[in-house]
Amino acid sequence: MENLINKFNEYLKKTNNNQFIRNILIVFIIGIMILIFADIMNTGKNKRVDINENKNEESVYSVPSDYSTYLERKLEDILSQLKGVGEVKVMITLEETTEIVPAFNTTKNNETTKETDSQGGTREIIREDMTIQLVTGEEGSPIVLKEIKPTIKGVIVIAEGAEDLHVKEILYEAVKTALGIPGNRVEVYSRK
Repeated sequence: MENLINKFNEYLKKTNNNQFIRNILIVFIIGIMILIFADIMNTGKNKRVDINENKNEESVYSVPSDYSTYLERKLEDILSQLKGVGEVKVMITLEETTEIVPAFNTTKNNETTKETDSQGGTREIIREDMTIQLVTGEEGSPIVLKEIKPTIKGVIVIAEGAEDLHVKEILYEAVKTALGIPGNRVEVYSRK
């Protein structure tokens, strides 16, 4: 090790300080360029993997995040398979959004204290404490007890073949049955 240090000291004595500083700067700049290049290449690979993973997730989970869109797609698919019905478009309006009911831990403490003073008077102190904590899962997201779907305000169905009264009645009854809504919330129209 000492031999290496001695050789390094001799090199420093022989070379000019300006030349030595220039060599160190060149090595430093080349090192930084290599690090930047390696980071860019690594980031590019990660982006490609993420894009492919997202595509796989979308194909596995084809349920849209919007509840009304999900219902519309399912209805369009099933109604278009009825006899005498061609292409179908459905529009569903909802009264509100989906309500999520999270899990809570509730702790209730009741404490009663009776005090008697020296003159014979009594006093009763009642203390109530209530603690409510949101229950979360492993990732910190709340645990959902139930999800209340919004109520359907109205449905419009536009279908090929709906000009035939029999087909129109079949579509009308199918929508009422599938969504469990009264008939005054359903309208069926024929397509151009």
